[in-house]
This record gives sequence, structure tokens and C-alpha cells, in this order.
Amino acid sequence: MKRTMFALVLALAAMAAHADERVVGERMADGTGYASVVRTGHGQAPDRGRLLMVFEQDGMAGIPLWESRDEGAHWRFLMNVTDQPHAGDKQWQLRWQPHITELAQATGDLPAGTLLLSANATRNDEHGRVYVEDLQMYVSTDGGKSWRYRSSIVQGGGRPEDKDNKGVWEPNVHRLDDGRLVAYYSSEQHKGEGYNQLLAHKVSADGGRSWGREVWDVAIPGGVQRPGMAIVARLADKRYAMTYENIDGPRNGQVFIKFSRDGLDWGDPQRHGEPVMTLSGFWPSACPVLQWFPQGGPEGVIVVSAQRAGGGGDEGGRSLYWNNASGRGPWWEVRAPVQKRSGNIHAGWTQALLARGDGSFLHVTSSSAADAPEQASRNEMLSAIAPLRFDRYEAEDAELTGAAVVPDPAASNQRKARLGQGESRLRFLVHAAGGVHRLSVRFGDLGLPAAPVLVVNGARVPAAIDKATDGQLATVSASLLPGFNTIDIEGGDHVLDIDYLQVDGDAPASPGGKGK
Repeated sequence: MKRTMFALVLALAAMAAHADERVVGERMADGTGYASVVRTGHGQAPDRGRLLMVFEQDGMAGIPLWESRDEGAHWRFLMNVTDQPHAGDKQWQLRWQPHITELAQATGDLPAGTLLLSANATRNDEHGRVYVEDLQMYVSTDGGKSWRYRSSIVQGGGRPEDKDNKGVWEPNVHRLDDGRLVAYYSSEQHKGEGYNQLLAHKVSADGGRSWGREVWDVAIPGGVQRPGMAIVARLADKRYAMTYENIDGPRNGQVFIKFSRDGLDWGDPQRHGEPVMTLSGFWPSACPVLQWFPQGGPEGVIVVSAQRAGGGGDEGGRSLYWNNASGRGPWWEVRAPVQKRSGNIHAGWTQALLARGDGSFLHVTSSSAADAPEQASRNEMLSAIAPLRFDRYEAEDAELTGAAVVPDPAASNQRKARLGQGESRLRFLVHAAGGVHRLSVRFGDLGLPAAPVLVVNGARVPAAIDKATDGQLATVSASLLPGFNTIDIEGGDHVLDIDYLQVDGDAPASPGGKGK
């Protein structure tokens, strides 16, 4: 077979595979990726409670701004926010990596309720190729009806496809407790010093009119690794958490998390932080976003989305990863509300997740087109609203001994752990509030009757077996310690399929948080 024909066959096969992916979500608009959503709550009364969303779109029309007044059930387009310092220059436009947020308190001359929009403005050369980047910030004091340019955070240059470019990317702006603003971003301006790309921040003491010196947050020497796409969130204990991708590291694209007491000191820049990883070794990869929510226990829950996964995780990036111990210990998966179609690296690139008043979650991300999955320009933005189970510990995420992960479309996360007979085990490290909890294990046998054995902190606990309509359930009541508990599911006389362990009884975090 000729090489060109062989390549065509592979391409058609890949297209067919992506077309067969079951897509869940409502199409909102054309968009390549990078969704950011904010709920307004500090401006004028008529504008409070709205959702505002921005994302990347193909072309040179600017950053699209959308609005929802019913918690994300319906959306309407408001405007494109366009580059103002270079207005009239068709080679310049506000295009990439938008981040929208609202000031809960005043900073500088900006009142509470001011909307901040940061994004990457680019300039093209005569051939239409990007060769200048400018991370700009815009403000709106009328609820997003109009926007005015505030400042340039940092500028860079060089074509993105060139390895020796000096680009700057992905602004993420927050207000500190002392009223100053901090802008986190990725920089390729230090290649000559041995840093392929690094994460840095600048601080503004005048409401974003001007920015101070650059401070490095993650900088790995050697000229190879590329930490990028930093996103920062506040936790229940008032610490700051940062996730980022580590491109070209030992595990390409692996997501790490770092912590800071003040949002400025992130420790030794040459230290990666901690990997986001399940006990079974799955890890989210590329374009991570983290957020904290008060659900999931006394410390709330950190949720991380990513474009894909490694270590045996879902390569399509259709799971979210969560941790209810303020970032300590292992991470667990939950099926994402939007089930996107993969096919190009921009599908699922930087996602938005927002808790609704009814306890469900709004999820927004990009998905490739069924008839052209490889073309990022054909991507579309999808949204979905669904609950998320932070009391359900997926068996495929547990520490596996004498077990294997197998696919199952009927399973909770479309995968399960096949537990061998004899000395086999699934180990769950569960962070919970102290007291009596109900533990439920969904399982199935493979034709030879068998039931799992539960061992809670070293003690075997007899289980009641219920042949429920959606599979068999083994349930026990057990006292758990405050903090981490070891819960093992041991194999029996024959092979078993284990779907998940569910732990009922944790209270949500109190308003304002109470983490450790």
C-alpha cells in the first residue's frame, strides 16, 4: 500500500472513531476553546446573579461575551470585546486565552462589582502569522455593557510555531486580600537563561493601571520542560492553589498543584509541587483548570478539569478530578457533565465549571466537529448541567492489587476494576468526617457467585447484599475516623467487577470554609 493511501486510511479511521464518541451537551456557538465563566454578585442590583462567559473564537473578531440570566440554561450573545490600543490596525486583535472575573471589593479606583477581562492580544505579520503578543486587561463598571482598556500586563514576541520565540500567554488575574491585583501568566522570554517556558506573576498596587516586577513561580531549568497555563483559586482555609501543565516533562502534560498562603510566595520555583493523580496512577494532562466548591465534606472539594489524561486515564479528557482534603492525598474521578468529542488539541482546552443554586453544576467546554474533528477552527462550545458525585470513589482510581481496569459503558464512569480471586485487593484512601457512615459497593460477578469483602481501617465488616436493579450492592455501616481512612475491598472465591465505593454521611463545608 502506498504511504499516502496508508495515511489516508489511518486518518479516516481516526475520524470514524471520533465521530462515534457519544457527545453530551448543548451546542452554544462556534468556538475553539478556553471558556471562562463568572457569576456577578457585587455590582448594581439589576446585574447581580447573571452569568457572563468568554471564550476563544476562530478569526479576528475579538473575544465573544455571552450572558445567561437563568444559571446557564440559556445564553445570549452580547458583543465581541476588541483590542482598543491598536484599534483600526487589522493586524491586531484581542484573541486568545480570556479570563473574566469580578471584584468582590474595590481596588484602586475600581469599585466592587467591576468586571475584569484579561486576554492575549496578538499582531500578525504580512503573512497572517502571529509574531507579537500583548497580555491586556480591560474593565467594565456597567455590568459588561461597555469595556475600556486598562493596561498591558506584559508583552512578548515571536511566532508560536518557532521554538525560539519569546511569547507570553494565559493571563489569570485575581484580587489579593490587601487590595492589590496579581496577574499570573506563562513566559517564554527566558530561554537564554535555560528556561523553555516558566510561570510568573506581576502585582499592581493601583487597580491594574501599572504592574510591578516579574516574579517567577514555577521555573524548571534545563531548557526542556514547559510549565504553563497557571490557574489560581482560593481554598476554604484561605490558601491559594495553583494548577499548571508541565509540557515536555517526564510525563508530558502532567498537571501539578502548588499552594501559597498569600498568593505571591509559591515556594522554590524549581519545585514542581504535587502531581494530581489517582491511587491507580491516572493523571489529568494539559490545559488544567481548578476550582473550589463547598460541597464534598467539611473542607469542601477541589475540582480539576483537563484536556486529556495519562497513566491509563481517559485520553479523551471526559472526566473531572476531585480531592476533598484541600489537596492532600489521592484524587478521584467523576464523569464530566459535557462529554466532548476529541480530535484536536483545542477540544477541551481550558474548561469552565460553576456551581448552581440547586446543587447541580454548569460545565462548559469545546468539542470538535463530527465531520472535521482535526480542524480546531470547526470546534464548537458545548454546555451541560448535571449533579456531580463527590461521595463516590471510582474503583478504577483505587490502588490495584491483583486487579485490572476494564471498560464498561454501564459503569458509573464507564470503567470498572476487575478484582481477581484470592489475594487481590482494591485500596481506597478516603478522607471523611468522623462518625458512622454508610458504605456501599456496586459490584457484579462474572457468572460464578461471589461477593466483595470490606475491610475498614483494618477490621472486616460484614456486608448486606442487595441485588439492586442497576447491579448488586454490598452495604455496611462503619465508624470512620476524622481525616483519612483506609477502606479495602478484597477478592472472594471468584472474579468480581467493582464499579465504585460510595461513602454517605459527610456534611458540606460551612460558608467561608473550615479547611486544615
